[in-house]
Amino acid sequence: MKKKITRRDFLKAASIGTASAIALSCGLIETPHLPPTEEPDTMPTNIPQSDTGPREADVIILGAGISGLAAARTLVDSGLSVIVLEARDRIGGRMWTNSSLGLPLDLGASWIHGVKGNPITDLAKEFGAETVVTDYENGVLYDFDGREMSDEEYADIEQMFKSIYAEVEVMQEDTDNDMSLQQAFDKVVSRWSLSNEELHQLSFYIQQETALEYGADPDDLSLWEWDQDEVFGGKDVVFPQGYNQITDGLAKGLDIRLNVKVTAVSYGADGVDVETSSGLFSGDQAVVTFPLGVLKQAAVKFDPPLPASKQSAIDRLNMGVLNKVYLKFPAVFWDEEIEMIGYLGEEVGEWCDWLNFAPYVDQPVLMAFHGGSKGFALEELSDDEIIAGAMKTLRVIYGDGIPEPESFIITRWGKDPFAFGAYSHIPPFSSGKDYDLLAEPVDDVLYFAGEATSRKYPATVHGAYLSGIAAAEEMM
Repeated sequence: MKKKITRRDFLKAASIGTASAIALSCGLIETPHLPPTEEPDTMPTNIPQSDTGPREADVIILGAGISGLAAARTLVDSGLSVIVLEARDRIGGRMWTNSSLGLPLDLGASWIHGVKGNPITDLAKEFGAETVVTDYENGVLYDFDGREMSDEEYADIEQMFKSIYAEVEVMQEDTDNDMSLQQAFDKVVSRWSLSNEELHQLSFYIQQETALEYGADPDDLSLWEWDQDEVFGGKDVVFPQGYNQITDGLAKGLDIRLNVKVTAVSYGADGVDVETSSGLFSGDQAVVTFPLGVLKQAAVKFDPPLPASKQSAIDRLNMGVLNKVYLKFPAVFWDEEIEMIGYLGEEVGEWCDWLNFAPYVDQPVLMAFHGGSKGFALEELSDDEIIAGAMKTLRVIYGDGIPEPESFIITRWGKDPFAFGAYSHIPPFSSGKDYDLLAEPVDDVLYFAGEATSRKYPATVHGAYLSGIAAAEEMM
């Protein structure tokens, strides 16, 4: 009997909220084996490939991610003129469907996390996008030597984590001063008599719940606030034909200028002037949807500078990372029916979490996640080193006779100059209030949207989408 991996169900049952961080990973494509004629992404035909339109509008939207598209759609449908400026050569931001391996694969958002009441569910129906449920219980866990672990062994690991986290949760409520989640775990674990093997297993489970969910290690998460977010109910679903069906649907009819990099924003009572690589754009108001990583880098200058309260929130919140490695093989050599593949390797966080895409797309594709510090470390390796690491793990599990991948995609989101990370999280001494501060408009001229402005749903597609609508409605 295959081991059922149930960590997400456990999180919901134990009320350890999840930011659904997997929803928002993306990065820079590295596909050296890809022929030039197979360049992946196709642009919606309505989006101009160069800046040829007017330079003034009622509202200038900075960024064509889903929050910017949601804001633009809301404003245009209300009769306002809108120009959307996007630095990339595509729309979607951290939603990125790539077809370079011969099938649509999402380098950014992959799931609707919780379909009940989720606005993305409604959009999927509106745009006729097929979805497939992900069964997180349909999984198998392998030990460091490639041995399949039994149900009982995994249940013991899960119960150990559950018992220890119950004590951490008490600290979350009772401590007078915030600390890192790791510090809290260390304090609790010091009262337990765990073997080295048990400590390793516990670290594996903790890593699954933090770096692979929030894009940050437990030493960079606030004990008090790390799980303050809320979730929608219901199943999680993926898009076999790509999440870009949602962004393409929202973008229809909008005036979107690609390859336009914003360098400075000047604002005042007379409106907004936006300096870009393609010249000046002006509007009565603007919606800023830059990722938190871009704001933290101060890559765009604001004149006057942003209010101290907003800048402090930007400084306090942090940007995490969750990188993906897609491998396409000549044929399936693993259990084709299993969706989740876990590996309790010697190095916690390296090649420990795999997703089998065969049930979704009927193609021999595996994808591995690396989050937090391991995700950032992955970006420093060469493609060859990354593929070698992946194959070393897969050969431990499946044997030396498995083939090399035919092609691959590696994301390096932390190095992406238009993101500088995957999604936001709350480090020690920050709080959910900082999301609210980041969302506050400035002088009724600048409005802000994006996942890092959503206190209820940070690090999610639906949080970003709802924030764009909220900014537009507040503006109107």
